Amino acid sequence: MPSAARFAGQSQYSLTSRERQAKSQSIVNLVGTRWRPARDVDPGLWEKRRKEEVPSIHRAVLTGCGAMAKGWLRAIGERPDLAGQVQVVGLVDIDGAKAKALADEFALSDARIGSDLGAMLADVKPDVVFDVVVPPARSGVVAAALEAGAHVLSEKPMAASMDEARRMIELAKRHGRTHAVIQNRRFVSGMRRIRRFLDGAPLGAITAVHCDFFLAPHFGGFREEMDHVLLLDMAIHTFDAMRFVVGRMPQAVYCVETNPTGSWYADGAAANAIFEFGEGVVGTYRGSWCADGAPTSWESAWRIVGAKGTLLWDGHDGFEARVTSGSDGFFRETASLVVPEVEDATETQGHASVIRDFLRAIDGGTAPETVATDNIASLAMVFGAIESAGTGRRVAIEI
Repeated sequence: MPSAARFAGQSQYSLTSRERQAKSQSIVNLVGTRWRPARDVDPGLWEKRRKEEVPSIHRAVLTGCGAMAKGWLRAIGERPDLAGQVQVVGLVDIDGAKAKALADEFALSDARIGSDLGAMLADVKPDVVFDVVVPPARSGVVAAALEAGAHVLSEKPMAASMDEARRMIELAKRHGRTHAVIQNRRFVSGMRRIRRFLDGAPLGAITAVHCDFFLAPHFGGFREEMDHVLLLDMAIHTFDAMRFVVGRMPQAVYCVETNPTGSWYADGAAANAIFEFGEGVVGTYRGSWCADGAPTSWESAWRIVGAKGTLLWDGHDGFEARVTSGSDGFFRETASLVVPEVEDATETQGHASVIRDFLRAIDGGTAPETVATDNIASLAMVFGAIESAGTGRRVAIEI
């Protein structure tokens, strides 16, 4: 159980940055010696160095204290760098007992417990809100947090409609705050290895990406009652990863959505979609959440086709890359290529990597990789697919 004192807010890290600076104007420099700024040192230089070497401590409120929240808190508590940057000062859930149970489980004894987000924001004044509520509640939570001056990291999907997503982006811009989305499946070893491999263009121009997703999970709870459950709750991960791989914006989609015989979901447990990315680049998705037997990984099974060759990824650790090496014969000879390992392991830790990227962007005044202004394109793929399935027509994707 993660119980690091810093994560629980029970050490020096429970102090604000200003309090820590007032307490001691000394830090440890890169070679491990004590360094104290002389009176004649440029204060701006000291402030720059302090920001670079001492991570900001972010006061966070987490709202939505169900099972998914535990994944967020484990991601923070099990990694010292994140535990040292995040002080959870509040937990909010419409069922206060859930918030209290979560605080007890993760030893967050100093965190305030509540069922009213607005009251909590006014009370503890966090600079970050972790939004883990169910999708229909997301818009109100994000709006309240942004209006209170907090940056927001949300579970996916980003919004319940494209109009809601656009309003969130406008609200974040108006208040000068960052809103980003947990697209944690971008931040797994396989996806980062693929991206690094493709950066060198060994396959030539990418022409097609094909993804298969077949699992049969019995979640219980809200998912089994959702409309368009596969497209909204799961396929968005693969759609987002597809954009990450091809490096293009989606232009159109044709989709067939079904709820197969034997499904234990209320609606849309299976879908087949074809995406157009322009200049002849296409992406296909075949998926089901009620496909017993022969499961794929949660990351899907991938075939990436280029002008010079093909890359296969089984969604686990299996890669196979082959490119054309001969110029004669009915089928040209091919040669195997090595898919390199990731360069930075901190980019392969799922939730932890997204949270780290989010906090780093806030501290540095930059945009995180999964910022809402980019993630809305993945959401548009979802709603485009839903519209196509409902109309039986190819749908242009508008962002």
